[in-house]
This record gives sequence, structure tokens and C-alpha cells, in this order.
Amino acid sequence: MKTNRLEAFSDGVLAIIITIMVLEFKVPEEVTFEALIPIVPSFVSYLLSFIYLGIYWNNHHHLFMITEKVNGKILWANLHLLFWLSLIPFATSWMGEHGLEAVPISLYGFILLMSGIAFFILQSTIIRHHDKDFTLRKAVGKDYKGKLSIVIYLIGLLLSFINPWLAIICYVFVAIMWVVPDRRIENNIE
Repeated sequence: MKTNRLEAFSDGVLAIIITIMVLEFKVPEEVTFEALIPIVPSFVSYLLSFIYLGIYWNNHHHLFMITEKVNGKILWANLHLLFWLSLIPFATSWMGEHGLEAVPISLYGFILLMSGIAFFILQSTIIRHHDKDFTLRKAVGKDYKGKLSIVIYLIGLLLSFINPWLAIICYVFVAIMWVVPDRRIENNIE
């Protein structure tokens, strides 16, 4: 099977996820700048989640830019990733409404962790479905960046119960690591 239907479906799901997140904002009753102050935590959590969804969309695009064919396992691995990403609006809203509370931040970290694992599974499933000379296999190699991300998510998740700020720093650090598109794939295409 070709990848075009999978890519179109995934793009649509990610667009809906982002739309749901922005619809969670509660409009202030007053029309002053001061009325916006209470929604700053919600906006910050939205911004971080928007960046994460952008990172996943970008890397998903790069992943399927070089994927030559898909099978049922790849379709299910992709749905697994989309499942975890679809939970981001819920965790984003909860975290935004409750500021630096440990449980919402830990749930957010858990969803990021599971999304990272799901992306790793998707990538591994694609690699297994192609031959030994497959460009993606060469590009990601041992995938230290992906594995390090999962470790940092896990550390952030554990830290959320000790110091929520440290957990957020971990989540932001992983986002910074990935905000630049994965050049390993682009370099191997050219």
C-alpha cells in the first residue's frame, strides 16, 4: 500500500487535535487586558502543546516522506501514535486550569512519554517493513535522540511529584531538542 491515505488521515487528525485545544480557551467576560491574566497558564500550556504537536506533525511528515510502502502493522502503529496525541488537549486543558499541580503535570508527562514511545514503535515498524538499504534505517541509526527523549520524559514524569517546575523544564528541553526538523532524514534524502 502507498502512504498517501495514511498521511492525509494523520494530517486531519492532528488538525482536529489542535482545533480542539484552542476551543478549550474560556473567553474572559471583561474586555480589558487584565482579564487575560487568569488565562496565562492555559495559554502557556497551549503553546507548549502546540509546539509538541507541530514537532510530531513535522517528524511524521519526514518519516513518511521516505517511507515507500505501508502494511497493516504500520497503520496500527500510526493509530497508536494518534491515540496518544489525541489525549494532549485534555491534559493541556487540565494543566492550564490547575497551574503547577503535580497530578495534571504528571498526566501531561505520561502522555508525552507514551507519544514518544508510540513514535518510536511506528518508526521501528516502518524500518522492519523495508529492506536493509532503506534510507530511514541509515538516517536514524541507533536513534539516540529518540531514546534520550523517552528517558527525559520519564525523568520529568517522576519529577512532577517532587517539583513540577523541574518536570516542565524536562518537557520543554525535549521540545527544544526536536523543534528543528530531524535533519538525519533530510541529509540522507539528498
